[in-house]
Amino acid sequence: MVIEKHSIQSIPVNPDATKEAKELLQYLVSQAGNHLLTGQHTQTNPMEEYHYLHEVTGHYPKVVGFELLAYSPNINEEDAGEACLTEVRENRGTLDTALQLAKEKDVILTFSFHWFSPLGGRDKSFYTEYTDFDPDRILQEGTPERQAFYHDLDVIAEQLQRFQEENIPILWRPFHEAEGTWFWWGSKGGETAAALYRMMYHYFVEVKKLHHLLWVCSTPTKEGYPGDEYVDVIGWDIYLPQKEATDYESYYEKLRENTTRNKVAALTEVGYDPDIDLLIQSHIPWAYYMTWSKEFAMDGVYNTKDELCRLYDNSYTVKL
Repeated sequence: MVIEKHSIQSIPVNPDATKEAKELLQYLVSQAGNHLLTGQHTQTNPMEEYHYLHEVTGHYPKVVGFELLAYSPNINEEDAGEACLTEVRENRGTLDTALQLAKEKDVILTFSFHWFSPLGGRDKSFYTEYTDFDPDRILQEGTPERQAFYHDLDVIAEQLQRFQEENIPILWRPFHEAEGTWFWWGSKGGETAAALYRMMYHYFVEVKKLHHLLWVCSTPTKEGYPGDEYVDVIGWDIYLPQKEATDYESYYEKLRENTTRNKVAALTEVGYDPDIDLLIQSHIPWAYYMTWSKEFAMDGVYNTKDELCRLYDNSYTVKL
């Protein structure tokens, strides 16, 4: 595969991006196809996955993912199952942990947001099946849904601002997996999700003055892509139906065909880690991958201890 590296944009879409955000994007572009940054999502405040990797491989991941679901303002705890309440409890305070980690170690932070619906809903209301929240109504002036949308953005912006004050850039990944209908933001299709993404971008950048974010679009469809002027990193959350050795080359090409050829790409979520031997041969220019949490990282089946050691011990991968 021939990749036109000169076409990959290394300047953030936000013209007021901080020095640290600019340097991070340049770093990602420089590594893609030459090295692969290791990544791991952490679901809870104790960060079990992060520490498990160190116990197994002797290394920590370079990219560390954190979840903002517990920061959702509209969590209906009175009508939630124990699994939901446990997930919320275990996730509380994770941004304190993320901030401390970034101060202590040379990690790259990426944030995702399983956003409990701004109005209504029960249980895990980031899932469409648990809320009747209509994202199309956010696009209409003067609706309660639009007001609630911006209310929640104010709350999240306040949390993100803490990292800007410390000069810590963030790979910010909102409205992920909008190619499906399982989350409320994708329930009315990719075009609605893309419009919400653009609204968030304008509000965070122009109103909230958040300039330390690199904008990650984790949706591999034409209708869900917000446009090159809103995206720094393209990505795809990929869960293979069964285990196979792969460098995810076919997914890389399909992602570029459906979105853009001008942005650096990442495996923003995977169940099965990419095969390091195949990547060394192909140099498919994924900047980083991020293994999802819990069993995907730690059950020894999705990714065996031997596979993790081969991945983390290889000079092609970047880790701590």
